[in-house]
Amino acid sequence: MKHSENKCRREETVNGLEIEQHPDFDGHETVVFSESEPLKAIVAVHNSHLGPAVGGCRMYPYSSVQAALTDVLRLSRGMTYKSALAGLPLGGGKSVIIGDPRKDKTRELMLSMGEFVDSLKGRYVTAEDSGTSVTDIATIGERTQFVSGVSEEGPYGGDPSPMTAYGVLIGITAAVRHRCDTDLKGIRVAVQGVGNVGYHLTKMLLKAGATVSVADISAANLKRVSRFDGVEIVSVDDILKAEADVLAPCALGGAINPETVREIRAGIIAGAANNQLATSEMGQVLVDRGILYAPDYVINAGGIIDIYHQRRAERRPEIVNSHIERIGNTLKQIFSASEDQDCSTQLIADEMAVRIFNPEVDSQPLSIKPETPRILGAEFWGQSKGTK
Repeated sequence: MKHSENKCRREETVNGLEIEQHPDFDGHETVVFSESEPLKAIVAVHNSHLGPAVGGCRMYPYSSVQAALTDVLRLSRGMTYKSALAGLPLGGGKSVIIGDPRKDKTRELMLSMGEFVDSLKGRYVTAEDSGTSVTDIATIGERTQFVSGVSEEGPYGGDPSPMTAYGVLIGITAAVRHRCDTDLKGIRVAVQGVGNVGYHLTKMLLKAGATVSVADISAANLKRVSRFDGVEIVSVDDILKAEADVLAPCALGGAINPETVREIRAGIIAGAANNQLATSEMGQVLVDRGILYAPDYVINAGGIIDIYHQRRAERRPEIVNSHIERIGNTLKQIFSASEDQDCSTQLIADEMAVRIFNPEVDSQPLSIKPETPRILGAEFWGQSKGTK
C-alpha cells in the first residue's frame, strides 16, 4: 500500500496541541505522521547538520499518540547528540510504531513502514530498536534503501546490540576507574533490563570479574540470563535500590525520576537505556547526591557506531572496536569537566554535542575539545559500497 500525500504528512498539531509547543520539541526539522492502515507511526528528524538523520524504529503499545510523540521527540534529539559525540557524520532521527510487537506486528505492517520511511527520500534512515528485530528491518528494506543494521556478516549479523553492550562496558569501566581507581573485578553491578543489550552486557561484566544482579519484567529474558554462573536475580521493584557500586539501566527510559532518585544506592549510574533521566533536573540531583552519571547517549553509542561501519562496508572488528573504545576517553573528559565546573555530566555532554552539530551556538568555553566528524552528506547513503 503506497502512502498518499494526505496520509503521510508533517503535522502542526496533535489532538489540539501544537507540536512546536510540546515541551520536548527542540527545533526538530521534521515530524511526520502515518495513518495508512494498518500503520500508525511517527518519524521525527531532529537535526541533519552533520548528515542524514539515523535512528532506530521502536514499536511499543503507547497509551496515546501524545505519549508516542513525546518518545519520538526525545529519542530523535538523543540520536543527534549521540552521533555528534561519537564522531559520526550523521544527524539524529527516530521512528515509533504504535502497537504491541508481540500481538500487532505483521509483515504487512513492516512493509507499510518501509513505504513510510521511503517517502522521506533519505532524510531519515532506520534501524533496529526496542520492539523490532533485524528481520523486521530487512522487511522494511524491501520497500526502501534507507535502512541499516541488516548485514549478514559477522557473528551477530546486523544486530548492533552486542556492540551497544560493548560500549556500555567500556563506559562502566571508565566510570569505575574515575570514581574508584580500579578495574571491574569484584565491582557490584545492578542491571535493570536484560533484553538484547542487557543480556550481552551481563555476559561481558561477568567475564570482566564483576558481580552482577539483574531484573526484568520478562520471564523469558530472566531464564536466558540465569544460565550464567553467578548472576543474582532480584525483583524489578528492588533493582534500582540494590546495594551495588554501579546501576546500569538497560530497559526503557525515565528510570531516574523524582520518585526513584532518592532510593538509588549505587555511586555510579551507567547503562544502555535511552533518556534515563526523566527530567533535566535529575542530572543536578545526582550531582548533589554524589552519584556519577554517564550520560546515556554517550555510553550507549556502540550500536550506532556499528551501524555506521556496517553501512560503510568496513565492519572489521579492529575498526569498530577501536571506534567504540573512544567512548571511554569521551566520558573521562566529561567526568573531569563536570568536577572542574561543578555542574552535571549531562550539561557538559550537551554542550560538547551542541558545539559539534551546531557550532554557531554561543556558549561558555569548555575545558575539553570534542571531536568533529568528517561530513559526508546524504549522498553517502546512496553511493556507499554497502548500499543495497
